[in-house]
Amino acid sequence: MPKLIIMPPQNAELREWAERLQNELPVYTVVLPETDAAVAEHLPDADAVYGWVSPEQLPLAKNLQWLQNPAAGPFPGFYYPALIEHPVVACNPRGIYNDHIAQHIMMFVLALSRGLPYYMDAQREGNWDKDARKRYVDLAAATALIVGVGGIGHETARLCNAFGMEVIGVDPRWEYEVPSVEKHEPAALDSLLPRADFVIATTPHTPETEGMWHKDRFALMKNTAYFVNIGRGKTMKLADLIAALEQGIIAGCGLDVFEVEPLPAESRLWELPNVLITPHIAVKDAENLPERRFAVLLENARRFAEGAPLQNVVNKAAWY
Repeated sequence: MPKLIIMPPQNAELREWAERLQNELPVYTVVLPETDAAVAEHLPDADAVYGWVSPEQLPLAKNLQWLQNPAAGPFPGFYYPALIEHPVVACNPRGIYNDHIAQHIMMFVLALSRGLPYYMDAQREGNWDKDARKRYVDLAAATALIVGVGGIGHETARLCNAFGMEVIGVDPRWEYEVPSVEKHEPAALDSLLPRADFVIATTPHTPETEGMWHKDRFALMKNTAYFVNIGRGKTMKLADLIAALEQGIIAGCGLDVFEVEPLPAESRLWELPNVLITPHIAVKDAENLPERRFAVLLENARRFAEGAPLQNVVNKAAWY
C-alpha cells in the first residue's frame, strides 16, 4: 500500500484533496502531517510526497520515489543538488495554466498593437487625442516570436494564428504538436529576433534562462517591436529593458513578471508611456485551477499505484 504525504502547511483545500484521494484510490495511505516533527516521523516509509522536501528532510526519505511539485514554475531552491541527484521522479502541474495565461498574453498584444497605453493616458487627462497612438500594427501582417513553446506557448501560438499572425517558435524540446509554427532550437534565437513584431517570452526561470533578456538581445529587435514577458521575471535584466524602452530601441512592452517583485515604487518602468504592467496576476482568481491541479495529482497517484509512467516529469537539473 503506497504512502503519500501531503506536506504542511495544511489548509481546508488540501484536507479535502486528501479525503478525495483516499476515497478514489483506497490503495493509498494519505497522510497530512501538521508539523516538521510529524513529517520526520512519516518520511522514512513514504513512497510519494505532494509539496517540497527540504535538504534537511531529504536524508529521511529512504523510500521516496515520486515527488509532485504543486507549481509548474518552482521557487528558487526547489531543485537543490541533493534532490537532483536523488532517484526520486519529480513531476509538476504544467498545462493547467495554458488558456488563462495565453489570454493574458493576447490582451497585451492587442493593447500594444492599437496603442492602448497612449489612449489610456489621454483618457485620464480628458484629452480627445486621435493621434495619441504612436504606431498601428495590423496583426494579420505581423510576426510573433514565441520563446518557450510549451503548453502556454502552444495555446498562444494558436491564438496568434487565429488573428492571422505569422508565428515563429523557439523551444529546446518541442513536446507539443504546434500547427502553423516555424520551429527552431534556442541556438537560433538571436537570428530570429530581427524578424519579430512581438517577442513573447513564456520561458521558466532556470540556470540557462536567468538574465537571457538583456541589452544585446533587445538591440537585435526592430525598433518597432514589442516585448511581452509572462514567464518569469528573473529571465530579464530590467535595467536593460528600461534603457531599451527609453532609448527607442524597442517600441514598448507588456509585463506580468519582474526581476524583483513587487516592482519597486521608484522604478522608472511605472512612468514610461509605452509600457503595460500587471502585477503577476495572469492566473489570479481563475476558479478552475484548484480542480485542475487536483486532477493532475489524482492522475499521477493512479499511475504511480499502477506502476505506469507519470505525467509531467521534470528534468530536475533543468528545473522544468
